[in-house]
Amino acid sequence: MKGFTLIESMVAITILTLAMTGPLFTASRAIIAAETSRDQLTAAYLAQEGIEYVRAMRDNEYLLAYHTGGQNISGDAWSAFLNNPSTDLSSVNNCNATVNALQACTLDPVSGVSTQSCSTGVEGSCMPLRLIKDDSGRSLYRQQSSGGTPTPFTRTIQVLEITASETKVLSKVSWNYHGTPYSITVSDHLTAWQ
Repeated sequence: MKGFTLIESMVAITILTLAMTGPLFTASRAIIAAETSRDQLTAAYLAQEGIEYVRAMRDNEYLLAYHTGGQNISGDAWSAFLNNPSTDLSSVNNCNATVNALQACTLDPVSGVSTQSCSTGVEGSCMPLRLIKDDSGRSLYRQQSSGGTPTPFTRTIQVLEITASETKVLSKVSWNYHGTPYSITVSDHLTAWQ
């Protein structure tokens, strides 16, 4: 008998197809896992950055109070940190989670490190971050409505008052990847300088 029969050819094609499908599926899953890991790492850095900017706002208020002087520098700085119109972390309209657990604000470090409430106060209404290049060519994530490259990441800041001199700051970064929602939350406690 010369050549292959139709049945032999079909069996050979099926075996070849199965042999190729496994490695292709594994490669596809590995690429998706790598992209998910990249996004998780970026989100973790963005969430920690949110905490660090809030800490910098507190520290700046302390330095201003220290240079001004007075009897209660720490208390004055803490009060200014919580009630400064540009940061206004204690305002119902901004970041205070004690009034409404869904209340959230965004933070744009490039525009003078100021907080802005989301349009309806609900986390889902915050604008996604945009990736821009500054004058020196560095890439920065900004909270702005235009310019730069849109990203899937949305960062929100919430503040929960623990005591009169202690707050818990939550920085949450959310994103979607292939229709699956992800989020990373970082928290820290800030206190008045002693």
